[in-house]
Order: sequence, then structure tokens, then C-alpha cells
Amino acid sequence: MTDTHSAPSSADSVSIGRVLGTEDATPLDFWVALAPDELIQLDEVVACDRVLPDGPPLRIFGVVSQVRARHVGARYDDDVFLIADGLLPAEVSEAVQIAPTRFEPEVYVPPLPGTPVRRAQGEERALALYEDQMAAPLAVGLTRDDQRLNVNLEFVDGTRGAHVNISGISGVATKTTYATFLLHSLFQGGRLGDDAHNHKALIFNVKGEDLLFLDKPNARLEPEQRARYAHLGLPASPFPSVGLWAPPRKDDPAAAPDVAGRDHGVTSFFWTIEELCRDELLPFLFVDAEDERQQLTTVIQNVTARLRTDVTVSGDGGVRVDGVAETIRTFRDLCEAIRSKVESDIDEDRIAWAGRSIGGGTISAFIRRLYAAIPHMDRLIRSDVAGAGHSIDTSGAQVTVVDLHNLNDRAKRFVVGVTIRRAFDEKERSGRARPLLFLVLDELNKYAPREGYSPIKEILLDVAERGRSLGIILIGAQQTASEVERRIIANSSIRVVGRLDAAESGRDEYGFLPATQRQRATILKPGTMILSQPQVPVPLVLSFPFPAWATKADECPPEPPLASTAKLITRVTGSKQ
Repeated sequence: MTDTHSAPSSADSVSIGRVLGTEDATPLDFWVALAPDELIQLDEVVACDRVLPDGPPLRIFGVVSQVRARHVGARYDDDVFLIADGLLPAEVSEAVQIAPTRFEPEVYVPPLPGTPVRRAQGEERALALYEDQMAAPLAVGLTRDDQRLNVNLEFVDGTRGAHVNISGISGVATKTTYATFLLHSLFQGGRLGDDAHNHKALIFNVKGEDLLFLDKPNARLEPEQRARYAHLGLPASPFPSVGLWAPPRKDDPAAAPDVAGRDHGVTSFFWTIEELCRDELLPFLFVDAEDERQQLTTVIQNVTARLRTDVTVSGDGGVRVDGVAETIRTFRDLCEAIRSKVESDIDEDRIAWAGRSIGGGTISAFIRRLYAAIPHMDRLIRSDVAGAGHSIDTSGAQVTVVDLHNLNDRAKRFVVGVTIRRAFDEKERSGRARPLLFLVLDELNKYAPREGYSPIKEILLDVAERGRSLGIILIGAQQTASEVERRIIANSSIRVVGRLDAAESGRDEYGFLPATQRQRATILKPGTMILSQPQVPVPLVLSFPFPAWATKADECPPEPPLASTAKLITRVTGSKQ
């Protein structure tokens, strides 16, 4: 059968080369010899045609996955010197490997050797990347040739799939920066519809104070970066509605927020003793992965139940426990009360609080872990501060940032677990998926490790498996996907990879990446990611613009002198002048 190459193609397309006949061409990959003076690079989109014997013309689209150059006519390695000196005739041959993305119509046959290949532009490029089937294309970055790259919003907002997972080396892969860019595109790109302002994001800031300036413009944003935002159809502006929460300072009776780089607009958060008892929050203090069959888990469950049923609330956040004279207002005092019950000489009290047939070693282990939490949790669980407004509230702003970087790991896990559970319960009670809630959580491997059991892990599994129907979308990030619970990774429709460690890139969790992209992932620069989405069979490399919002204090534009003075007066006197 001969190929006349008469299938339709773009009128203004010029052939960049022809399908090689010296390499096997298959429906899964083929090679193209580049024409003289043609230059094509990795990740570009190409198209070619084939005429079928008894059917419509076939168009084959693909992405460049490898580029190679070699001497034609050389036999030995050192022939290159003779060729360079003009003593041995040879020609330079360049070829590119193509990973097919789409066959239109769906007839899976390879292109024939000698078939002209062209760059896919305009409508053809949209076909190659399935953008014609995207009801709401969401901008997620720019390709190497500065073309806008989209994903199908239906695989993000829960319509057909949900959740985003981002992997990469800390400090190099820019995982958190890309997560905030995705939020910016979601909220400001116009794809969420007329009610976009109703959707919320809850971000846990676990490293530094980088996310405490999302509402401030970035003074270092260059004009070329602004142009990249315009090319993506996004405003080069900060987030317009941001709420900031931070833990209170240690040993501060006023519970002022523990932040250094920002002196205004931050609210402190903590939980009362009453809330700890009533809402059964005690298990979140024991978040180290455990075997749930151990007796320690039984003690935790029994004590939690007793704190809910056997205490009397004081009405101002404190509680009273039978046998304890004073109202309990500090976490340390609560721990003392719990200890007196689980170690009680009265059998009825000890059995009721610790459980039947619980050995002394298990009770000691429980007390030891409970007391180990005191130095880290006493500023977060307290009823010694007058007034309300201490609970983390996402209703007041579109983006809520909860700063955790000054907390130790135990306290971080408590805050993350309790906050996500509350958000999950509220969505369940509402019975409506929309408006959506996007949860952004870095260091996912700490909160949902592959092995063991913990209450936070169970909640995150619930979010991954049922969050789509409830309108909760998890944007999780971690250095090593191999250490995260498999079901959370498997339920993520969109997977993104930044710079990876060489050993990590070889693990099964990155099986969705072709071999060449696994290798590339070890050398990616900050701001460059590899993205996989369900609709496009080949992962695509993208870059995203520099943040339009400040990521640290010195990126904020200088404030007018009068405004700075007013804030200083407010800080010192506690009232506005």
C-alpha cells in the first residue's frame, strides 16, 4: 500500500521532516528525521497524516519526547575528529522521537516511513492536547514554546475527577508556589463560573512565613512576567481576599499571633478546654502512626469518651472533672486531671477511664505521651484568654492561610487534623458540593504516611475518596510520593512533578512518567513542572510565571509613611488613632 499524503493539514504548515524508515514506527512511538536548517525541541507538538485504504484520512498527533543528533557515515568514535578536519565525508543527521497523543479518527496504526511531519498549530494543537473536549479549560502554565497549557477543569472540580498531587525536592521543586498559582488560576481565571467568589481555599503554611503575604503585590515582578500572566489570561495581581491565622506566642496572656514578618492582619487561633472535650479532639494529640489494635488506642478512645460525657462545662471554655476541685483552664491542668483518673486507686474510675484489663505499662505509655505534648500544646489548648474569635474561620475570606511554621510536628499534626475534620464535617452537614473548598497541604507524607494508622490519615483518606462528592478538593504536596498512602495518590486526577531525587524518580509511584521524563525530572529547574492529566495520554512539561504576590516581606512594596505610622501606633497602644 502506498501513502499519497493527501490528508488535510494546516494550510500554512511547513514540513519539519519525515518519518524515519530506519527505526520502527509504531502507534506508541516513532522517529522523525529533521529537514536541514529545521530546529525542534523537546515537548513541541507535531502532526502528520496517513491515508487509509477504506476510510477517512487519519491524522496522528504527538509530542516530541527525545531529540538526537549523529554523524551519518561515521563508524568509530574517533571518526568525529577526521570529519571535523574534513578528512572523512559525513553528514549531520538530527531526529526526534514522537510520543503519539491522539489518532483522529481512532485507528491505531503507525505513520508510514517518509510521511511529512509538521508542527501542530492552532486547531491542530488543540486537537493534539484534547482541548476540543474540555468544556472548561483551566490554564496551568506555559509550554516550552510559550503556548498556554490547559487541563480539563472537570478533573479538578469533582465533576469527573478531583485532587492534585505535587511531588519534588524541597526548596527546588517550588511545590507550594505552584499550588498557589493553581489557586490563582482557579479563582481569577473565570473558569469556576459566576460564583467563583464563593469558592474557598484553606492553605496550611508549614515552612517559613512565605504565604503570609498573598494579599500583597510582588514588587519584584518584571514586565516580561506580567506578559506571561496576560498570555495565560490571568491578572498579574495578588489574591484579593485573604485571611491569615497564626498560633499565639508562647507564655503570652494576650495570645498575640506568633509571626515576625507581618505586624497586622493576622489573627491568633487556639482551642478551649471545653472544645477539646466536647469535640473529641484528644486523639489528634496522638498522631504518630500506630497499629490501631494496640491497647494504647483503647486507652485514648476511653479517655476521649469520658472527656465528652463525664465533665461539666463552666460556660467560659473551662471544664470541671469529678474529684478535681477547681475549674480546669489550662492544658497542663487537664493532663493532671486525666492522669489522676487513669492511675486512680479506685477501680471503678481507673476502669472507666483507661479500660478493662489495661496493664500498667500501657497506662504509663499513655501518660508519657500525653505529658510530652504539654510544652507544645499549652498555647493551643487553653481557656485562660477572655473573648471569642479564636477558632479558625474560612468564611471571612476566599483564601485562608493557617501558619504552622513555628509549631513542632506534634502541634502541626493536631492543627491540621482538627481543622480538616471540622471543614469535612461542615461540608457533610451542608449536603452540597458547591461552593468548593480547596485544601492545600504540604509535607503530605507526614500526615498520611504509607504505613500505620492515625486519625489525620483517616481524615485525609476520607477527603481523597469522598471529598469529590462533598466538594472538598485536596491539593497535596510532598517530597516523596513513595512515602504517602497509596490511595491518596491514586485518587489524585492531576499529578505534577518538579525536581526529583534520582532514587525517588525510579519508584513505582512515578510509573506514569516515560523513562525520558523520569530522567528529566532529576534536572528540572525551579518553575518547571511535568504534569499528567487523565485526558492527555502523555505527561507534558510546563513552566509557570513568577508569583504576582509577595512571598516574603522584602518583596512587598513599601507602604506610605502615614500608613506605617498608624500601624505602629496600633501595635503599641492597641487602638487606632
